[in-house]
Amino acid sequence: MRVCVVGCGAVGSLFAANLAQLEDVEVWAFDVSQSHVDAINANGLRLVGAGDVVGRPIATSDAEAIPPCDFGIVATKAMHTEGAIAATAHAFAEGAVATVQNGVGNEEVVAAHVGRVMRGTTFPAGKILEPGVVQWDVKGDTTLGPFEPQPARSEEIAALAEACTRGGMPTAAVLDARPAQWRKVIFNAATNPVGALTGLTHGRVCERPDLRALVSALVDEGKAVASAQGIVLDADPEELIDHAAKPEIAYGHKASMLQDVEARRQTEIDFLNGGIARFGRELGVRTPLNDAITQLIKALEASWEQR
Repeated sequence: MRVCVVGCGAVGSLFAANLAQLEDVEVWAFDVSQSHVDAINANGLRLVGAGDVVGRPIATSDAEAIPPCDFGIVATKAMHTEGAIAATAHAFAEGAVATVQNGVGNEEVVAAHVGRVMRGTTFPAGKILEPGVVQWDVKGDTTLGPFEPQPARSEEIAALAEACTRGGMPTAAVLDARPAQWRKVIFNAATNPVGALTGLTHGRVCERPDLRALVSALVDEGKAVASAQGIVLDADPEELIDHAAKPEIAYGHKASMLQDVEARRQTEIDFLNGGIARFGRELGVRTPLNDAITQLIKALEASWEQR
């Protein structure tokens, strides 16, 4: 089996390093950071923190160098999906591609370039410490299922899920991946931008009654949009938010959006709160808080240009 991880930021690196532990899987890692690629090829891809792993995928920043692959795992930031899959699609002419990205709308972008697509959701998180080294902050499960308009075959979904699980990333193959996806979208949209706007870690957001009430109100809007689509969530985002706030789980974890804001990078807001609001408009469900949060984050991004 040959797998290419497209985008080796924190989450992509978790998949690449763990899958590279398997003797029967050849792993390619595509990333635009040449320093990251060079470090991986020289010293391996090291994970520290929640797991101590050194994997040795074949890393490249040259998309044309990627050979034909059985599977792709797209793990870029959502706003980079189009460029990343357009550059690498040739490698998946006969393969199937899974997205494990944040937000909604990534599958549609991938499906414009490849034939068979998996809808994926993953909860592990971390951050890049230096080229070739990633801190694994949070462990968690991954779910893979068919993207309904252009689904991967059931045996393909099962094979990729089995390989990820053997490699150290527990993954379930399911018939309907929307409940898991919307559970995470709601979780992220309710917490990530609040942390990004306040500078607070997940646990510190949750221990403030005023912010926790805002988080719950954002969850309620997301649930309403999911329900309007006929989606029954596979877990309550409220319970997951409180669970993650425990000291031993993710109390001190900086959400990826907060990391982006601190680095003055473009955020994924259009695919999180903006995505929920877009679905809400299409379905006739009001989402005033998600609209407001989207506008606040976009205004914050605009302020960096002003400065």
